[in-house]
Amino acid sequence: MSEKIIPVVKEREYEIEISGLGHSGEGVGKYQGFTVFVPYALPQETVRVRIEKVKKTYAIGRLQKVLKESVNRRKPPCPVYYQCGGCQLQHLNYVGQLNVKRDMVVAAVARIGKLDSVPVFEVLGAADEWNYRNKMQFPIGKDGKKTLCGCYAAGSHRVIDIESCLIQRSVNDRIAQAVKQYADRFKVEVYNEESGRGVLRHVMGRSGNATGEALAVIVTSGAVLPKEQELVKLLREVAPELVGIVQNINDRQTNVVLGTENRTLWGRDMLKESLGPLTFSVSPHSFFQVNTKQALRLYETALEYANLSGSETVIDAYCGTGTISLFLAQKAAKVYGFEIVEAAIRDANKNAQENDVSNALFQVGDVVETLPKLVKSGVRPDVIVVDPPRAGCAQPVLEMFAAMQPERIVYVSCNPASLARDLAILAEQGYKTAKIQPVDMFPQTFHVESVALLERG
Repeated sequence: MSEKIIPVVKEREYEIEISGLGHSGEGVGKYQGFTVFVPYALPQETVRVRIEKVKKTYAIGRLQKVLKESVNRRKPPCPVYYQCGGCQLQHLNYVGQLNVKRDMVVAAVARIGKLDSVPVFEVLGAADEWNYRNKMQFPIGKDGKKTLCGCYAAGSHRVIDIESCLIQRSVNDRIAQAVKQYADRFKVEVYNEESGRGVLRHVMGRSGNATGEALAVIVTSGAVLPKEQELVKLLREVAPELVGIVQNINDRQTNVVLGTENRTLWGRDMLKESLGPLTFSVSPHSFFQVNTKQALRLYETALEYANLSGSETVIDAYCGTGTISLFLAQKAAKVYGFEIVEAAIRDANKNAQENDVSNALFQVGDVVETLPKLVKSGVRPDVIVVDPPRAGCAQPVLEMFAAMQPERIVYVSCNPASLARDLAILAEQGYKTAKIQPVDMFPQTFHVESVALLERG
């Protein structure tokens, strides 16, 4: 059998109609039935494309000209948008972003999950599509004598210098600029990934939307931080919201941002943030949703779908620092939270104590090992809530959830593809997906969160 002829050639230009967006926000079209991915192209556009890479089943092209423009196309307001890898959809207006994100969920459920007639509601959009991120972590780089701080260019470790990031809260911008000034003024060496030499690796800013508090974290390759008090003074001058300045020491040759050791240079090692009626302590290592306002809508949706009357036993299978668990505990009789990361469980217990929540019990452990022990002890969940990593749940975990026979499963997901796959597996176990509510946690990016309700029988 002869191989299928590939109709496109590298370095040649072609006219292509874009029919949709790929999983990373790039335009997707076909040339003579052959799939071509085109970054920065939009659905319903006709574009001229120069082919840059050709594979057996697809090609990747560079956008040369938009011949027929989408009504939703706009000029990106960020001056480094096309160089920076932080955002992918600034060229699409916000109404268009919400539409394509819903389309991503609908397509995944139908194509991957093979599920028919699942209601997928309109995306809950953000009131503020800009300046929403309460957490910034930027790599620090060098260009000659100038210190750089910003996002990596897409698909690389080349730092794109950013004066002001349009999706960050302003205090995070000021923290980043202050660290650049400090490095240049006192000639502090920037860490080099290849040689492993240098001091400054990353800068992190965390801010409380409701409380107004902020935390600065300087990630270094060793314990010594030259002129550290001058850095403290500079940060406090530009960011009076700061309640703490922390040095994090990461001496490993790794692309993981934070090391395990923190050293407080000034003030506290954490900030306070409120989410609805609850207050949380947020440290450098804490997991906390980066969009505070939308996180509240996400958790309120999960609580609504759990449909608790006050008598239920609930399991939160990937509880993290206990944010969803504590929301559930407001309406449940008992909540059991499980998380494999020990530091997260410490934060969860601390958050429960600070909010006077006594009906939430947190335990370190892998759900595959801990849940059978819980069942053996006589616990039977009425509701299971699951908010897994981007890869979703392993099939044995989903089968174990079904074997526990909860009335409802509330599945919170940041990845439509893994969500759809897991909904299909749960359907085979007798759980029907009743509805899905997408929530836009990350405007200007291709990411979308979803809350799905599954009902037994």
